[in-house]
Amino acid sequence: MEDEAAAGGVGPGQASPFWAAAWVGGQGLARHVLDHPELVAGRTVLDLGAGSGLVGIAAALAGATRVLASDVDPYAVAVMDLNAAANGVTVLEPVGDVLDADLPEVDVVLAGDVFYDLTMADRVRPWLFTAWVRGATVLVGDPGRSQLPSGLVEVAGYDVVDSGVDVARRTTVWRLP
Repeated sequence: MEDEAAAGGVGPGQASPFWAAAWVGGQGLARHVLDHPELVAGRTVLDLGAGSGLVGIAAALAGATRVLASDVDPYAVAVMDLNAAANGVTVLEPVGDVLDADLPEVDVVLAGDVFYDLTMADRVRPWLFTAWVRGATVLVGDPGRSQLPSGLVEVAGYDVVDSGVDVARRTTVWRLP
């Protein structure tokens, strides 16, 4: 158990794993989906970089018929199931890392805080573009990090609490054109 906790970054003295926080881009994206359920209602949605499942759960609560929740961390996948059950969500399916797999057939891709570093941005950017070219609506929640691609269309802005520092921060929901 000690090795598992250390690997997941959840033991004493360990930094919290990325999936354990409600990042500001994900919070804004979840709020946007709940405020505009027509974006996901009756559709198949992919929550990319799902972490604990916040955005995917919001999509399910807003009426998505199926939500695939993807994250690169296997610990996050386990937590998604628990959070979905705690929120009465039955349509969320954790799928692990999809970035190196064939693009699943989805109508909407929701990507919260996926441009947090250059390595991840380089993996995500072409994947999101491919989803968009294949007809998916692609929405990104991000507070304006330097790796955020240019050419995105600003859809909405939200002031949310950054759980890492417990202060309000501005975040934006962006759409691939």
